[in-house]
Amino acid sequence: MGSLSQVTIPSALADVAARVDATITSCLDADAERWNDLDADLAAPLASLRRLVLSGGKRLRPAFCYWGFVGSGGSPEDPAVINAGAALELLHSFALIHDDVMDGSALRHGTEAVHVEHSKRHARAGWWGDPDRFGAGVAILAGDLAFVYSDRFLAGAPATARAVFDELRLEVNVGQYLDLLGTARRSADPSVARRICQYKSGKYTVERPLHLGAALAAPERFAEAAGPLSAYGMPLGEAFQLKDDLLGVFGDATVTGKPVGEDLREGKPTLLHALAREAATGAGRRLLDCRFGAPDLTPDEVAELQDLFEATGARARVEEIVDRLVDDALGAAARLPLTPRACDALAELARFVSGRDH
Repeated sequence: MGSLSQVTIPSALADVAARVDATITSCLDADAERWNDLDADLAAPLASLRRLVLSGGKRLRPAFCYWGFVGSGGSPEDPAVINAGAALELLHSFALIHDDVMDGSALRHGTEAVHVEHSKRHARAGWWGDPDRFGAGVAILAGDLAFVYSDRFLAGAPATARAVFDELRLEVNVGQYLDLLGTARRSADPSVARRICQYKSGKYTVERPLHLGAALAAPERFAEAAGPLSAYGMPLGEAFQLKDDLLGVFGDATVTGKPVGEDLREGKPTLLHALAREAATGAGRRLLDCRFGAPDLTPDEVAELQDLFEATGARARVEEIVDRLVDDALGAAARLPLTPRACDALAELARFVSGRDH
């Protein structure tokens, strides 16, 4: 399986992404001007949010929302679905900014994480207090701004769509807590790893954006459409996160935008780790027990853990699970209660997400 960057971005994604980016840019630029007129210092957190949102990302969530909407009878030109895509992307930015604070990650999309940017800003200015605490505080507020903007973009949406969005937001936070807890407990339970995978990222990447689009277009038919959409969205969302976990260990830092091995230093409770720990013995088991999750993990130890994931068969097993999940999603795509064009687009997106060309 190749990385997302090795696959041509499909038209089912590119057109939506451009429209969503333009909408977000217009909103943030207008508000930056408004708050700058009050106090020039207020430009900083908005500038950081704008930089993060526009520095990378494929806009997958808006695309799934769009095809759920258009496939359910919504007009491709309706600004409501682009606004919903902007809401999803800003919610994603909220989650990324806060996630980087919680994990102590220095990079996001290949550039400085927001908390690092403002910690350095504090240090350069020689301000009073702890630069790291200041940076974390600004990042939390920038994330909160993204959360508020995401809510604003869904103003006026049908109650059914709002209920989907509320559930999505609850699931993101539940998944993040499970991830924090699993890391603290050094969990190596495959079932826990898959639950974290589904709730932290999988559901809110594919299933809920699809639901949101369908609920926006045809709230009266949403109840009957939700199940078939989940049959496609749940396996594909999990496959997406499992693939991301693989890239976090074996990927190219110039592609992922984060240092390879960062998940290993943070001790992320991934399925890859859980399966390796089940199979490892002797020195390999000791390496996992003593050094997995060590902040000072060396490049040589990262390479040893990579070799161990290979030798135990953990990498191959995760790749097999990803392939099976994508096949399930592709089978479900053909049976979706959506227009044929939407079904074709969602099959195209499933292949793109998994890095497959067939």
